[in-house]
Parts: sequence; structure tokens; C-alpha cells
Amino acid sequence: MWLENWDELSPAEKFNARFDDWTSPPGAQFASPAIARAYTERVRLFRDAIQLNKPTRVPLHFFSGFYAIRYAGLTVEEAMYDYEKLGAAMKQFNADFMPDALASAMTAGPAKAFELLDLKLYRWPRHGVPPTAPFQYVEAEYMRADEYDLLLADPTNYFLRYYLPRIFGNLAPWQKLAALTDLTEWPLMGSALVALGNPEVQAAFEKLLAAGCAALEWMKACGAINSAIVNALGLVPLTSGFSKAPFDTLGDTLRGTRPIMVDKFHQPQKIIAACERLTPLAVEMAVRAANGARKPIVLIPLHKGADGFMSEKDFKTFYWTSLKQTILGIVAEGVVPMMFVEGGYNSRLDIIADPDIPKGTTLWMFDKTDLKAVKKRFGGWACFGGNVPVSLLATGTPKQVEEYVRRLIDEVAPDGGFILSTGAVVDDARPENLRAMIETGRAYGVYQ
Repeated sequence: MWLENWDELSPAEKFNARFDDWTSPPGAQFASPAIARAYTERVRLFRDAIQLNKPTRVPLHFFSGFYAIRYAGLTVEEAMYDYEKLGAAMKQFNADFMPDALASAMTAGPAKAFELLDLKLYRWPRHGVPPTAPFQYVEAEYMRADEYDLLLADPTNYFLRYYLPRIFGNLAPWQKLAALTDLTEWPLMGSALVALGNPEVQAAFEKLLAAGCAALEWMKACGAINSAIVNALGLVPLTSGFSKAPFDTLGDTLRGTRPIMVDKFHQPQKIIAACERLTPLAVEMAVRAANGARKPIVLIPLHKGADGFMSEKDFKTFYWTSLKQTILGIVAEGVVPMMFVEGGYNSRLDIIADPDIPKGTTLWMFDKTDLKAVKKRFGGWACFGGNVPVSLLATGTPKQVEEYVRRLIDEVAPDGGFILSTGAVVDDARPENLRAMIETGRAYGVYQ
């Protein structure tokens, strides 16, 4: 870390150090002192809200998805493969709408890298969906029902030799690799290295290296776009990266929705053990992202814990226990987990409003959950936001949006600890409605 005595700091001291660093980002070259002040003021809005104080006004955010691309008249395909067009679109969108949180250029993803690896996990333009469509997940049993013990024994070995060869067509030869843990002594090392001489394995590594170069090109391009917007407008890059709830890593990515639900009945202890095994990896992923980007907030989308996916008992047993430990591990390092609570969590609120999680250290963005009920349980404990329906932004009128935002602020924002945001990703919205949301929040969300 950037402080020599980092390991000696308390969680609160780490939290403050991260936010201080975020307030004065290294290398920033703001267009003017006024822009620099605007940036600092926006960071303060989010910091005050997260720490349950009253900022000068309600912070403004939305999950922009691919909306900025469509707003600029581009296709998703153009944004994925032409970084110059992507940059123009993102600069135009952020300047026209001016949320407090930057709409990032990185949403489109490194399609060129995925193409080189022959990614099977998603479809995207040029690979299974039309040029105007966003990427789509392809769910399958990428981890077999009888492979829990392999995952538990060594997750890295499992991903390297089983999972990655299944989701990347051009890494299929990696199934021939020996476990890296074989490389221990002279008599063992030779045979462990033999697979690396296989022409198919070598070709797979060459594809991986090429994909790495493509990903670096994407990262540099998107980083330059985001930096230019931040320096010109003083908008705040809100999150540093991602992590996942351990159960969602299993259910979304490895086993799939139906298989993981069947596993609850056939091998429940394996699920519990796997979630425990994945928890420290989820914590490390979040902290590594925060350290690398030098921003304190990490996004954790919550999927399969929503109302209707499982009973309250199963939620406590399979989903919440490991997610809670993940949150606690992240918070202990002064990082703020931002839970994107997709779907409804109305039946989960008494569980997730857990007093073991220190107050003022987490951020919860809700989709379809009743925010008045959230306010009763989260008030004085955790910052929350979201709930502006994307359906309203797509089909309503500016007047309806204004009325909704004013009512939402009246009901849940008076005491602070609230961020105005959408309930889900805004891929489709009328520009006048999105503008009404932002302008109403900016004018009506002022604290006296």
C-alpha cells in the first residue's frame, strides 16, 4: 500500500486513508481550479452519504450500461471495437447529463480479447447477437456436479485446468497441463513441464498473450477516456472494480441456476464448503481492485439471493453467511462494498441489516425493494440508494419522473445516508426522462 505502516492501521484509519487518497487522486490534471473543487465536492457528497452524514445535497448516480452508446447514435458493436468512437460517445454523454458519478467507458468490455480466446461464456456483437444488442450470458454447467471436491482442494488449479478450458475455446488444450503444485522437486519437475512443450498447449498460451495485449490496449484506451472526462468535468469514478457473493460465483458462473438449486437438496454441505472456500478469494479480489485503482468503493452485484429464488432459511444458510463474511473482510481493509441488490429483497431486510457489520461502512443500491422499509432498518446503520425504475425512465414522462424523484427524496432522504440512483441498468431511457431525474435530484435534494 501507499502508507508504510498500512498493516498497523485500524479499519477506520484505512477507510479514511483511502477516501483521502480518492479526494486528491495522484496524477490528476484538472482543467481549472474550479473543476478541481467540483471534483473534491463530489467526493465529499459520496463520503458523507456513506458515513451517514448529511452532504450538501443528495449524490446523483445511475447504472448507465450501454445507454451512453445508444444516446450517441452508435451501435454496441462500434463501441466495443472502435475506441475513438467510444471515447466521443462517453464524453458527450457525461457532459450532457453531468451525474456526480462518472459513466465509465469500460462497460463495453475488451471484446477483441474475448474474440482471441473464443469466449463461450457470453454472446456479443459479431458473436451471436445483433450489432445493437449488449452482451448476453450463456448459462451452462461449466463445473460438473461431481467436481466440488476438485474446487475445494485448489480453486486456482480447478480454474486453470477445468473451468477456463471450458469457457475459452482456445484454451481447451490447458486440460493437458499438470498441476502447478507438481513443481516441487527435481524428480517431479521434468514430467510436470512436458505438457508445455505440446504444440497445442503452446498455441493456447500464444492466444492468451495476444488476448492480454488486446486487453491492455482496451484498458489504456478506456483509462484515457475516463481520465479526460474526470479532468474536464470533475466527475467522480465511483467504483474501483468488482467482487462477487460466493454463492453467486457458484450459481452464476460455475454450476448455473438450475443445477445450483438442485445441489441445495442433493449436496448442501458441498455448497456451504465451496462458499467458505471462495470467501477469502472474493475479499482479496475486492481489496486488490481498490488498491490498484486507488478508489475505495467496490461493486458487488447480488443475483441469486433475491426474493423468490430461495426460502428465508436457505438464504441464511447458503447465501448470507458467506456474503456477510465477504463484506466483513472487505470492510476490515477500509474498502466500501457497494452491493447492487438486484430484484427484490423485501423479505431479506431484517437479515442483511446485520449489526455485526459496522455502521457507515457499506453501500446498498436497491432495485425493486421498498425503500421506505429499507429506511426503517438501514437508517443510522448503512447508506442506501437506487429504486428509480428503469421502466419509468423508458416509458414515462419528465413530469412523472420528477414526481417520483421528489417523493422518493421526501420519504427516505431527509436524514442523509442516501444516494439517488436507478434500480437497474439504464439501457433504454428517454433522454428527457434521465435528464429530469438528474435535474430534480440536483435541485430538490439539497439539504437545508
